[in-house]
Order: sequence, then C-alpha cells, then structure tokens
Amino acid sequence: MLLYIVIAILMFGILVAVHELGHFLTAKLCGVRVNEFAVGMGPALWKKQKGETLYAIRILPIGGFCAMEGEDGGSDDPRAFGNQNAIKKIVILAAGAFMNFVVGFLIIFFLFVGAKSFQTPVISGFLEDSPMEGQELLLTGDRIVKINGERILLRSDVDTFLALNHGNTVDMVIERNGVLIERQDMPIQTRAYERDGKEVQLYGITFATEEATPFRILCNTWYNAIDFVRLVRVSLIELLTGGVGLREMSGPIGIVSAISEVGANSTTTLAAAQNIFYFVALIAINLAVMNLLPLPALDGGRIFFVVVNGIAHLLFRKRIDPKYEGYVHFAGLVCLMGLMALVAFSDILKLFGR
Repeated sequence: MLLYIVIAILMFGILVAVHELGHFLTAKLCGVRVNEFAVGMGPALWKKQKGETLYAIRILPIGGFCAMEGEDGGSDDPRAFGNQNAIKKIVILAAGAFMNFVVGFLIIFFLFVGAKSFQTPVISGFLEDSPMEGQELLLTGDRIVKINGERILLRSDVDTFLALNHGNTVDMVIERNGVLIERQDMPIQTRAYERDGKEVQLYGITFATEEATPFRILCNTWYNAIDFVRLVRVSLIELLTGGVGLREMSGPIGIVSAISEVGANSTTTLAAAQNIFYFVALIAINLAVMNLLPLPALDGGRIFFVVVNGIAHLLFRKRIDPKYEGYVHFAGLVCLMGLMALVAFSDILKLFGR
C-alpha cells in the first residue's frame, strides 16, 4: 500500500510539472522572459542559471512552477508576459491544460495498443429473462445512440449514463436496421443474476465486440478522452443541482488515496500498473478541463480577463487596471484554497471511515 501511495504522489506531482512545462515551452516560443522554471516545490536540491532562466529541482515532488517576468504585476521589460498581445497570452495560459490533455490522451493510447478487441454499444443478446428485451424496448442488433440526450460513444457510456439516471425511465435513441428510433420515458429495470457465487443486479444485456484495428484504437482513445472531458461537465451539473455533495468531491489527498486503492485492489502487478495509469489519464484530462474554467485564480479566469480586456480596448480604448484583476484573482485564490482545505478535511475523514 505504501508503494502505491508513493507512486500516486509522484504521478500527481508529474501532472502538475507537465502543466507548468506547457507554460514554459510556449513562453519561450513566444519570446517571453522566464525568470525561473522549477520541478517540485520547496527548497532547491539543484539549480542552474542558463541564460536568463534559473532551472531548479526542488525537494517536494508535488508540482512545479514557471515564473514569467511581469506575470503578476507591471514590468518595463518589453518581453514581460503582461506586455504581450492577447493571442500570445492566451496561447501561453492555455498551454498547461493542453499538455495535461495530451498526456492523458497518450496514456490511454498506449494502454489500448495491446488490446485485441473492444466492446461496442451494439446489443449482441440478452441474459435469461432480461427485463430490457422487447419490441418496444431493446432487440439484438440495436445500437444505443443516446441516453437522456448524451451521445453514447463507447460501451462504458451505457453504464455511466444509466447509473446517472435519477428515475425509473430514460429517454433513449437507438439505431435499429439503419433507422433511428426515439424512445421517450423508456422503463429501465434490473433483475437479480448470479455472478461468481454472488447475487448482482443487472440489466441482462450483452454487447458486441469489434477488432482492435489501429484506426479503432485511435478512435476509442479519442472517445475515451472526450468522455473524460464530458465527465467534468456532468459532475459539475450534478454538484450544482445537488446530485452529489461534498462527500463525493476529492482533492489531492482523496486522489492519492484512490490511486493507491486502485493499485492495491488489482489482481496482478501488470493490472495494477494499467489501472493506475488509466486513473492518472482521467486525472490529467480532468485537470486540463478544470483549469480552463473561467474562474478567478485559474488559467481559465486569466484567459477570461485577457478577452474582456481585449473587448474593452476595442470598444472604449481602455483596459482594466491590473491591480483590480489582481484583487479578483487573489480573492479567487483565497476561495479556492478554502474549498481545497474543506475537501482535504473531508478526504481525511473518509480515510478514517467517517
């Protein structure tokens, strides 16, 4: 268990460092002065000045930072971040999230490379006495296209969106013999089946498979990445509508705990590695999306101010005073840190079973 916790902490730190690397590389490409690029936080274990930039490896493996000239205040240096045009600013700010998405995408791709086949959302048959089989329900050969308006890209989407359904019926679109059929308020039911000596509730549906060709591997990788993006939207809606509460939210402590639990519950070392990397891909893409939300203190919030400043300059030939933007980001940071502290406290309580 301790090994998995160490691996989880390192993985989380690498994702943050990769995020900062995105900012660093694009800043350099755009000609912005970077004062320091560090991997890790805290006191420096190693550092070297190369040109205008100090490169450092710091003692705590929990991320890193890219300190650009004029990033948080005014600077007379023409190469300062604050003195760049809007396009360069947006590219630099978005690059961190882009790098996280690319890392998540590549992890999924390499996990899928060894696959022989993939399940599809096409029904291949039904278990005995399945409550979902019928002319007005589902038939063998049907492709499930949508559930409650959500496009079904992968076989796993069927389970996801049926599980997220809060009633006993769903709106479903299926493709039958090349024709799209809409089912409004379609009843969904489960029945008890025996699996490995245990009674479980299942819909009694089996799904077809397809060969894992290079094209299909690439498609399923993309669909998985898009599903991870969509999961952020769905989760935020659930949070705002009261579908989930604080107990279901997780911060770094909860993520480390979840990764270590995934590894510890895997049957083999190979399975543990695959499951952990798949979970890391989910976290990487989640970080990418969350960071681009237009909220103060996040890159998305800073991009929002760049856009607003651009519009204000076009319409009124004025820009928002940087100090006011700084106040907003500081307030947002305080709120974000408060939320993180609250979530961390909840994660600790969950670790102790409370």
